[in-house]
Amino acid sequence: MRFKSQNNLAPIPRIDLIPMLNVMMAVLAFFVLISMLLTTAPDGVEVQLPGPEDGEVSDQLERDFFLVRLTATQQGIVNEEPFTQEQILTQIPNYLATVPDGVVVLVAEPDVPYEVVIQWLAAMKTIGGDRVSLGIEPMEQ
Repeated sequence: MRFKSQNNLAPIPRIDLIPMLNVMMAVLAFFVLISMLLTTAPDGVEVQLPGPEDGEVSDQLERDFFLVRLTATQQGIVNEEPFTQEQILTQIPNYLATVPDGVVVLVAEPDVPYEVVIQWLAAMKTIGGDRVSLGIEPMEQ
């Protein structure tokens, strides 16, 4: 019996990765292009902002709310009179009992730390529940 010599065997086949990578990149580019064409940017929400002629509306809103202004010295102001947090917290149940549709609004100055604002708001919400809210004032130009 005769054996073939090792020299006569065919060479080991080589795998060429370049054409395979070219095909994969073309497929990837195709899917990226299709996904970009099929997705659209959200339209957003249309909001009607009040103009300068609507100033009288904000004056009416201030009269309908129990407005608490929080100063940088961490003191509350109600009807232009300064109060401590405890005094304001005792006034809130009286207001909510007398005005059934009333809402308590906390408006803080920009210099007040967020932590203080959240503490005041949390204390007010424990008394007033969902009838307490955080308000903002427009920035002066």
